[in-house]
Amino acid sequence: MYRSQTCGELNQGNIGEEVVLSGWISKLRDKGFVVWIDLRDRYGITQLVFDEERTSKDLLNSVRSLGRETVIQVKGKVIERASKNPNIPTGDIEVLVEQLTILNEALLPPFTIEDETDGGEELRMQYRYLDIRRNPVKNNLIFRHKVTMEVRKYLSDNGFIEIETPYLIKSTPEGARDFLVPSRMNEGQFYALPQSPQTFKQLLMVGGMDKYFQIVKCFRDEDLRADRQPEFTQIDCEMAFVEQEDVLNAFEGLTKHLLKEIKGVDIDTFPRMTYDEAMAKYGNDKPDIRFGMEFGELNAIAQHKDFNVFNSAELVVGIAIPGGNSYTRKEIDKLIDWVKRPQIGAKGMVYCRCNEDGTFKSSVDKFYDQEDLAKWAAATSANAGDLILVLSGEANKTRAQLSALRMELAERLGLRNPDEFAPLWVIDFPLLELDEETGHYHAMHHPFTSPKPGQLELLDTNPGDVKANAYDLVLNGNEIGGGSIRIHDKETQAIMFKHLGFTEEEAKSQFGFLMDAFQYGAPPHGGIAFGLDRLVSILGGQETIRDFIAFPKNNSGRDVMIDAPATIDEEQLKELHLKLDL
Repeated sequence: MYRSQTCGELNQGNIGEEVVLSGWISKLRDKGFVVWIDLRDRYGITQLVFDEERTSKDLLNSVRSLGRETVIQVKGKVIERASKNPNIPTGDIEVLVEQLTILNEALLPPFTIEDETDGGEELRMQYRYLDIRRNPVKNNLIFRHKVTMEVRKYLSDNGFIEIETPYLIKSTPEGARDFLVPSRMNEGQFYALPQSPQTFKQLLMVGGMDKYFQIVKCFRDEDLRADRQPEFTQIDCEMAFVEQEDVLNAFEGLTKHLLKEIKGVDIDTFPRMTYDEAMAKYGNDKPDIRFGMEFGELNAIAQHKDFNVFNSAELVVGIAIPGGNSYTRKEIDKLIDWVKRPQIGAKGMVYCRCNEDGTFKSSVDKFYDQEDLAKWAAATSANAGDLILVLSGEANKTRAQLSALRMELAERLGLRNPDEFAPLWVIDFPLLELDEETGHYHAMHHPFTSPKPGQLELLDTNPGDVKANAYDLVLNGNEIGGGSIRIHDKETQAIMFKHLGFTEEEAKSQFGFLMDAFQYGAPPHGGIAFGLDRLVSILGGQETIRDFIAFPKNNSGRDVMIDAPATIDEEQLKELHLKLDL
């Protein structure tokens, strides 16, 4: 028996008991006549004590040579601790060790295994198995497990069946690039790793499994950032015989359940906002509504004077910064420099101070009088003491720039409280998106999303105006889930493929299996997929998903711990019928 208890469960009720513990040496403190060891495992820390009066000389001497992270087993008696530690559950006791066995000696770790470590992110990722011993990472993984179990419990209790779908599938155009897997037995042919189980879950609806879910790995070979990984995990769900309202109600229920069980937060309402409204008010389709600073469009009240910067702009738009009139000119100049950075791309910014006496002072007083500026204040809902910031230019770019500025200022002002949760449904997305480079339309969500009822005919005349029967669930400015009501008949799907530029032959080659299935009684169906990594990180009060993944990739998509991706030898290449010309 390696242990009778864990290092996190002993307390005063165990005093006098003989126990066996195993774990890693977290700290060793040698005071000459007495040695203390903090023994750590997943469950906590127990202090071990060795002293000249009660410990054999040989044992005391051998303990002094032990290094950090050495794995040991001890046997001893639980005694009351003289100097108690109220910060840990085992802080009232210690174990007087009688026997010690070294299970595995350890090298000196490359960074300290403590909550506040001296290891940089890249170093800790290289030695991730050591990083996992630290409480922040360990607790994040336990937290992820708790969220996952609550998801499974809720969906199972509501009639959903978890069904696995294949990982080796056919490459299909779904937006991002596929990871491809060569087939040894089928020369010159490739599998793809799934970007999502989309077509398979639709086929499950055809098969009569009317409530499906799966917590599933998905893969996209695309550029990375802090909240994106080449492999990620989805809570993938589909329902048959449903309309949009049924899906929204079902997954509002899941979100409420998670917030209640995981965070102890009750959420009553899930506001709904159209895509067009979200873009007009916040400049993006996943707005953070924990705070205000809604956009005020100023075209009608700012393009009547001789200020050509505004007159030549497609859009003039501003936001009011609460209490921003206290900013110095130097601070405002820094904000102007911030929006002019290449990452944001604005050419400049106009500002207007809202004074406490009801007057206004702007950077364009030469062109606008007090009456004009009062209208700016009304349009942006600015109050006395606020600061109005205005950007102008091409509409889509300007909205994106002001959205970035809004989020940056909210962060600086402490308005993004991680313990506050504000969910939001964004609905009525455009069905198609125009690629300005090619001039062709592509599906904003995916090719299987149905248009809103009664709008199919618009595809021939005004494709850009067609709205999708699609919805995203946003939480605290992050899209945590997205889905749609699907096309469920062959004719409509064929029309959709045609407008996406597929020939009949291409559509049949890529998706013939799905269109064939639709002919055998496909029910109306729809679903949603949550990004589990992102959902867990937001519930955990953070926005970087790597902290909640056991073995994440870095920003270049590399696993620096196992050094992957890596080259393979010539023999393997030959077996796969591949040749690399480098």
